[in-house]
Amino acid sequence: MLRLFSFGSGARLTMRTSEDAPLVICGHGMVAQRLIERLVALGHPFNGIVVFNAEPFSAYNRIQLSAVLANEIPEADLALKPQSWFARHKVSVFNHEPVTRIDTDRGTVTTAHGRVQAYSKLVLATGSRPSSLGISGEDLDGVLTFRTLADTRALINAASTHKRAVVIGGGFLGLEAAEGLRARGMAVTLLHRSDHLLNRQLDTTAGDMLKGLLAQRGLNILTGQSPAALLGKSRVAAVQLNDDTVMSTDLVVIATGITPNIDLARIAGLQCNKGICVDSRMRTSHPAVYALGECCQFGTHTFGLVEPGFQQAQVLAQHLCQTSEATEFSPGSIATRLKISGIPIFSCGRVQAGPATEDIQWQDRPEHRYGRLLVEQGQLVGAVLMGDTASGPWYADLIDSGRDISGYRDTIAFGQPYCEAAA
Repeated sequence: MLRLFSFGSGARLTMRTSEDAPLVICGHGMVAQRLIERLVALGHPFNGIVVFNAEPFSAYNRIQLSAVLANEIPEADLALKPQSWFARHKVSVFNHEPVTRIDTDRGTVTTAHGRVQAYSKLVLATGSRPSSLGISGEDLDGVLTFRTLADTRALINAASTHKRAVVIGGGFLGLEAAEGLRARGMAVTLLHRSDHLLNRQLDTTAGDMLKGLLAQRGLNILTGQSPAALLGKSRVAAVQLNDDTVMSTDLVVIATGITPNIDLARIAGLQCNKGICVDSRMRTSHPAVYALGECCQFGTHTFGLVEPGFQQAQVLAQHLCQTSEATEFSPGSIATRLKISGIPIFSCGRVQAGPATEDIQWQDRPEHRYGRLLVEQGQLVGAVLMGDTASGPWYADLIDSGRDISGYRDTIAFGQPYCEAAA
């Protein structure tokens, strides 16, 4: 089992605001932990780091929750750092103790336990929560989400006592939840309102190929379908679809997107839109308060993947440590690499072609391989790969750099080694 680490006394305390106050971080997910590690590596100037965490567990590898759900790895493998690491680097972590109030005038935070803690700088890493469907029945017993370790434990427990599940949402989390529950022996139906799976990352051909492969492994997948209501007295018993079809079930998992957790920042008077607004140094509208990860918004961008959060953590650590090589954050084209039931998938840049787009496609259905490259004005602007993703990082670099590929346009589908040998 993942151990719960908590450091420091549980007594209430009040500190006066001063330059000697520690750095305070609200939240302890993967991005917050990456920030702490980078601060430690850079020799940060703060008089300690204090972390207040809403979850009862210190930072763990959220990406591997699907492997725990599918019974592929033990829960203990999720822990990112042992207790001794935090103590050695003077990082105090208070688990199951979220911050409930920020006073930017006094430079303090107040926690759910009544603790008042001064800060010299404050970092908000409050993450996100599952988005609501906005339909009746979501509050019934047996309606679960898949975001946290606690969610994963609840799903494992449900799979041990029930036989049928409906998963709503054909994005990453929905597919991972469906596959995990199937691996636990449940009969799983997945509903997705778009006409193909992973519609934000894959085109129709790749999405349909993925659907076929997952169907062969035992998932019942209904695309172009969405729920109208969840039915039951005290516990969910059925899902009513938008065509009035009613499906009986023992369990419903909602995995239809995320909503940034901004209430704490908004009440404190920080500028918020869909997320907590930040600049290229991850500063909020208050100069002593920063935000990063799924709770923040840069320009029009919010972030649901861990990779941009890691980039933000690197940028913020450099600026908090005032290093000479400090960089600025830019979203760029975030590449997506994952495996769904052992099927490698890669996506970067645009997914759909425009009127001036050259479209390069290849596929080998018996080997479950597919590739599509989008080219405009001599530049690669999008890449989708399935089955063989070895060339993905090279394509991502070409998309980000905007380099002219005209010299190897005709051979780019064969990958970097071939193109470099032919140059």
